[in-house]
Order: sequence, then structure tokens, then C-alpha cells
Amino acid sequence: MQSVSVLTTSGRGTVTNSEGFYEVEVSEKDSIWFSYLNKPTIKFPVMKIADPFSFDISLQVNVPVLKEVKIRPRDYKLDSIQNRQDYAKVFNYKKPGLKTNTSNYGAGVGFDLDEIINVFRFRRNRSMAAFQKRLLEEEKDKFVDHRFSKALVRRLTQLNSSALDSFMLLYRPSYMFTLLSTDYEFQQFIKQNYLRFKRGLSPLPLLKEEEDEL
Repeated sequence: MQSVSVLTTSGRGTVTNSEGFYEVEVSEKDSIWFSYLNKPTIKFPVMKIADPFSFDISLQVNVPVLKEVKIRPRDYKLDSIQNRQDYAKVFNYKKPGLKTNTSNYGAGVGFDLDEIINVFRFRRNRSMAAFQKRLLEEEKDKFVDHRFSKALVRRLTQLNSSALDSFMLLYRPSYMFTLLSTDYEFQQFIKQNYLRFKRGLSPLPLLKEEEDEL
């Protein structure tokens, strides 16, 4: 075993190498002991060691075994699916309202009692609606990040460092344009705005008008 401390009562010491071997100078009155992860063994008197050139012992070490961890590269679609699964209750939330149900015993039609209770849970409803809205906005932002990536912009414009950061911030497209545009249209958008960027012009007004209409 590697990196086991080998100590003597006279104050000398060493550590084992990668193959578990060690050498340490001792006297006849010395005792020797071993320590690993701050757990020392008993002391062994040198006079009682039959062969001081081949003194082997074994250490009982508990090695924690962790569960298998799988690492995969970031993937927008997989991340989006996982996020939908993790927050399914929030994504599927619908504002409660009165609705009728039919009795199984032929007693006629009545209101759903659970829905009536939910209508009056104002704080919960507001929190769920706000959380759902935030998750949907984050999902849209991640989709734009996925298509409007630095790697794509750098390839089309050759921009780097701070200039690239400025372009990404100033000419970030809207979600609807990102969603509906073809790859050709999207790349043309980047190239056209790159020309405007070099001239110090603002982004194409089309995107702002598009958002205002929506």
C-alpha cells in the first residue's frame, strides 16, 4: 500500500512507495509502527522481529464505494427534457376554476370540491403561476442560448473576447425569431448584424417590432 507512514520510537520515519516498500533505520531498543489515514497500528518491538529486512504487515482499510456517476456533455434537448421531468408539476399547473362533475350514483351534476378548495388557495396559486412563468422564461432563454451560441457567432464573424461578448449582448435575437427562423435565415441575421456592429449601428428593428406585435 502506498503512502503509509512508518514510524519508530527513536523519532525516525518514512513512507511506503507505490509498491508498498519502505526502509527505515532502527536500533535494537526501537519499536516500529504504521499509520494510515491517521489510524496507527500497535507498536512492534524490533527485538521481536524475526527478519528485520522483510517485515510485512497487513492493514484493514475501509474504502468507501461511491455510486456510479455518469458524465455526459451538455445537450440542450436532454437538459430541457430533464427539466420538464423535474418540474412536471409546475409546468403542468393550470389556474384552478369551477368545473362540474357527474355523480357515479346518478345524483346529477355538481361542482368539483377539490377545484373549489383550490380556487381559494390564493397564495399557493400565485406562487405556482409565478414559478411556472419563470421556468418558461428560463426555457426560452436557454433555447436562444442554444441557437445563438458563441461558437456559431465566432465562426461566422471571427469575433473574439470582449468584442464577441458585446455582440452577443447587443444583437441577441428574440425567442420567436429564434424559434421560427431557418438555419439559413438565422445565420443571415448574424451576418447582417455583424455588418451593423462594425459600423456602430443598433440591431435590426425587425426584432423589436416583432416582439411588440406579439
